[in-house]
Amino acid sequence: AALTVRFLTRRFIGEYGDMAEFIYSHNMTVDGREILFHIWDAPNSQQIEDSSSEEKRIQWADSFVLVYSICDRASFNVLPLKIQFIKAAKEGQSQEKVPIVIVGNKRDLHHQRVVSSEEGRLLALSLDCGFYEVSAAE
Repeated sequence: AALTVRFLTRRFIGEYGDMAEFIYSHNMTVDGREILFHIWDAPNSQQIEDSSSEEKRIQWADSFVLVYSICDRASFNVLPLKIQFIKAAKEGQSQEKVPIVIVGNKRDLHHQRVVSSEEGRLLALSLDCGFYEVSAAE
């Protein structure tokens, strides 16, 4: 949620209560072209949900940004199964590669880091995903 709010408003909100799912629309110019983003921001789940809601989100989306906290090993450890679930659902329908980016958040909290940058890069490489580390706060 913090990264979505930062992307949409350029502001950082540090505390969130229980988050619901939201769909946002946002126009932006990228490489000289006007792009309309539809963002389905779903709360983090530490387990794989083989539910109709999860399947609906996967079928709805054209690409995926999976965010973990560099300060939370569990949020990182769930990524391989989530990515396999997404790829099975999306790539099973076509031969096109589904765009997936892994984002490690909270780079500003390096003193609380439990997941190294190298681990994130290696995971992304092994799963053929993009990788970034960011700080929604900064």
